Amino acid sequence: MITLYSFRRCPYAMRARIALRYSGVAVNIVEVSLKAKPAEMLALSSKGTVPVLSVDGRVIDESLEIMRWALAQNDPQDWLLKDDPVGQQYIAGLIEENDQVFKVHLNRYKYAERYPEQPMTFYRAEGEVFLRKLDQLLEGRAYLLGEHPSLADVALMPFVRQFAHVDREWFGQTPYVRLQGWLQRFLESDLFTGVMQKQPL
Repeated sequence: MITLYSFRRCPYAMRARIALRYSGVAVNIVEVSLKAKPAEMLALSSKGTVPVLSVDGRVIDESLEIMRWALAQNDPQDWLLKDDPVGQQYIAGLIEENDQVFKVHLNRYKYAERYPEQPMTFYRAEGEVFLRKLDQLLEGRAYLLGEHPSLADVALMPFVRQFAHVDREWFGQTPYVRLQGWLQRFLESDLFTGVMQKQPL
């Protein structure tokens, strides 16, 4: 039995669910209340954060590792770019920049009241540096590294979505037209709408 402890709106859990669904792995998804985390999840991972994957006695509690585990089972569109070492390095670099740098700016922009040292627009401008980079990568192609999604697209999308949704009107009038189209294609895809269906707690 493969079980994923998840929280619907968490971008880390989102990207794990997308990879699992894409790979076709049969998984039991347990929707967690962050205010009352289930004891069985905490017994598996003392970190107390989602996502947590329990598979055959093994526990994987990092979203990126869960994605890679899922793609190792089945990767029909070659999201891992397994014959392209340069592409793999680029994927790793983009994900690291997203997780280590962009996520910090996203948190401060989204919860600006917790960071009164600077105005909200300051944090948004800091995050925009990454948005501009992604928009430029999309010039002349549908996805960040080519004509089909890679691990980078799917790992980054939930965070770009969260940034865009802080002020949708602002995002809609930015010059990042390619990035807007890229995000919209994901949001309308069967893969995304499938993983965003509400689960009972």
